[in-house]
Amino acid sequence: MRELKILVINNYGQFCHLIHRTVRDLDMETKIVANTTSVEDLLEQEPDGIILSGGPSMDRIGLCQEYVESIDRPILGICLGHQLIARTFGGQTGSGDYGGYAEIDVEILDEDDILKGLGPRTSVWASHADEVTVLPEGFLHLARSDVCEIEAMRHPERPIYGVQWHPEVAHTDKGEELFMNFFEVCENY
Repeated sequence: MRELKILVINNYGQFCHLIHRTVRDLDMETKIVANTTSVEDLLEQEPDGIILSGGPSMDRIGLCQEYVESIDRPILGICLGHQLIARTFGGQTGSGDYGGYAEIDVEILDEDDILKGLGPRTSVWASHADEVTVLPEGFLHLARSDVCEIEAMRHPERPIYGVQWHPEVAHTDKGEELFMNFFEVCENY
C-alpha cells in the first residue's frame, strides 16, 4: 500500500494525538488539523482520507458537519465523530446507559470494508456516555453490543464510516486492522 495522506480532525478528545500517532506508525502521512479549518483549506492539503476524532461535546465540533456534507473523500468518525456523522444525516444521538470508558464485546453484523476481518465478535475499548440512538435513514448497521445497538455504521453510497469505539487504543483488539481497512478504502477511492 502506498503512503496516503490522512488528516485527523481535532475535536478536543483525549485520544486525538493517539489516533495521529497510530496512523503515523502505520506508515501514513498524517497531520492533526483544527476542526475550525475551512473546507477549502482542508482540500488544499489534498487528503486521501479524513478521520474525525472523538471529543467531549457536540458543542465543540467546529466545521465537522460541513466536512461530512461537502468533502468527497473517505471519512472515518470515531466516538464523537461517529455521532456527528449520524446527526449530519438525520440520525439521533443521546446519553448512553453506560458512561465512562470500558471494555465492550462487539458483535460484527456486517464485515463491510471497514470491519473486514474483525468478526464475528471483537473486544473494544469504548465510552458510551453518548451514543447513536437512531441510525440515519438508509445507513448500513455494521455492529452492535449489549450496551449499544449502533456501535458501527456506514453511509449507503459514500465512503463514510462511524465507530463508537476507539480503534487507536491498545485495549481494542484489531484496532490497527480497522485503520488498515480504512486506508484500503482511501487507496481505492
